[in-house]
This record gives sequence, structure tokens and C-alpha cells, in this order.
Amino acid sequence: MTTIIILLIFIVLLAFFLVHVYNKFVRFRNLVKDAWSNIDVALKRRYDLIPNLVETVKGYASHEKSTFDAVIQARNEALAVPAGDINTQIKAEQQLKRSLGGIFALVEAYPDLKANTNFLDLQEKLNHIEENLERARRYYNGTVRENNTYGESFPGVLVAGMFNYQKYDYYEVEEEARGNVKVSFQ
Repeated sequence: MTTIIILLIFIVLLAFFLVHVYNKFVRFRNLVKDAWSNIDVALKRRYDLIPNLVETVKGYASHEKSTFDAVIQARNEALAVPAGDINTQIKAEQQLKRSLGGIFALVEAYPDLKANTNFLDLQEKLNHIEENLERARRYYNGTVRENNTYGESFPGVLVAGMFNYQKYDYYEVEEEARGNVKVSFQ
């Protein structure tokens, strides 16, 4: 009889432990999704702004078609990523950011474009969106860190597979963007 009581107490304690761990996995997953939704809103604003930016620059640099095509293709690929596929979305966003860099490199070759009020307004809006994205990325990376740490440490690691634990990728700056910034006063 004592053995049965001890076994029942053990089973109840194990059940409470599993419920507690499961609830933490759910909480962390929801925090990551919430953080990603903040990034997603800013990305949608950026997607809407990109065609206007491309059209404005096209008027000045019509022979730079490959640069414009690369930006539009990267935008379309980023838009085509299925909702909820955060890790793939991060990779698509990195490609889009690289191709947008090509647009701003063109601006340096066209002084009239730098003075165009429409372009300056679009550039200011894009800068504002990028600042919002930076704040959202920091929050997202913090929630990813918490999620990944719990799933890889004790006690979470004991039952991570049983609860379909998902490790998320950090939204990091690419290596190319870490180099020295070129400043030119002309």
C-alpha cells in the first residue's frame, strides 16, 4: 500500500513538473511570436515604401535596371515567405537589405536626386522604419535568447522534444554590414 501511495505521489509530481515545463515553452514561443509581429509590421511598411523609392530613383538613373530589378525581386521574395516561417523571413530580409544598399549607392552618383524632396521624404520614412525595426529586433532577439536558453538548459532540455520545442534564429546584422562605414563630405 505504501508503495502505491509513493508511486502516485511521484506520478502527480511528475505531471506537475511536465505541466510547468510545457507552460514555459508555450510562454516563450508566444513571446517570440509577439516580438516577431512587431518586426513584421515594420517590414510591411518597408515593403510598401520600396516601390515608391525605386520609382523615384528610376527617373534619375534609368540605365541602372539591374539594381532596380534586384530590389524588387528581393522584396517579392520576402513577401512570398509563408507567415510564421520566421527563420526563412530573416534570411529574405537580409537579402532585401543588401539589395536596398544598391539603391543608396546609386544616389551618390546622382547629385540632383540627393536634392529631390520626394526622394528625401521617402528616405526619411525609410530611416524611421529602420529605427523601428532596430528596436523590434532587439526585443525579438531577447525573446529568442530566453526561448533558446530554456530549451537547451535543464529542465527544459529533458522534455523539449516531447513538446515540439522550436529553436529560433537570431535576427543579426550580416558580416558585410559590420565593416567600417565610409563617410564622405562632398
